[in-house]
Amino acid sequence: MFQPRSLFVLLLALFGSGCATMQSPDERDPFEGFNRAAYAFNDDLDRAILKPLATGYQKAVPDSINNSITNFFSNLDDLVVLVNSLLQLKFEQSLSDLGRITVNTTFGLAGLFDAASEMDLPKHNEDFGQTLGYWGVGSGPYLVLPFLGPSTLRDGLALPVDWELDPVAYIDDDETYWGVVVLRAVDSRAGLLRASRILDTAALDPYTFMRDAYLQRRQNLVYDGNPPQTAIDEFDPFSEEFTQ
Repeated sequence: MFQPRSLFVLLLALFGSGCATMQSPDERDPFEGFNRAAYAFNDDLDRAILKPLATGYQKAVPDSINNSITNFFSNLDDLVVLVNSLLQLKFEQSLSDLGRITVNTTFGLAGLFDAASEMDLPKHNEDFGQTLGYWGVGSGPYLVLPFLGPSTLRDGLALPVDWELDPVAYIDDDETYWGVVVLRAVDSRAGLLRASRILDTAALDPYTFMRDAYLQRRQNLVYDGNPPQTAIDEFDPFSEEFTQ
């Protein structure tokens, strides 16, 4: 069965063959030429296929069912969160993550209902890219991965680890597997429809807006919302490093 990690290897090969001659004045984005091309490709794909599917899905599916589908995939994601919480030695948070999985899988009927949040077990956001950042691995240059969107070298290389932790990766039947993958993608895109409308109307250069927003968000996630000044300067385009 074709798995996302096979696509990831292809994307890395494409990146490696295309980035050598690309230059950018922004030190965070040395491969801007490649990244803008990948961004344009993803944007065209989104406008032609994914966004219309997500819009139709949102209109056709009742809110109660839509929420249940979102909750189901969120519950699967909590397994990835749990493992990465443990790898970051966040033991108290890990207990909360385990509690979420247990409560939502049982009382929440396989995650269709978010019973855990009502029991004050909050949803956390952890992945292997954040785990590498926690242990001091730098983000590396900004990357836009075809089909996958904004990333960095560190976060892109970390993706296969999270994919291996995802229960969906272990669905043997190809038709079922890709059906679940497509449903998750459409459900996730439907949840971002409002944000994409804001991006379209607010940003003079959507690429730059997306890049800066992604880098700042990842920085905050790695440091749990409290980055040191050195990390702030690393991604601040208005710091002295980028204005000299």
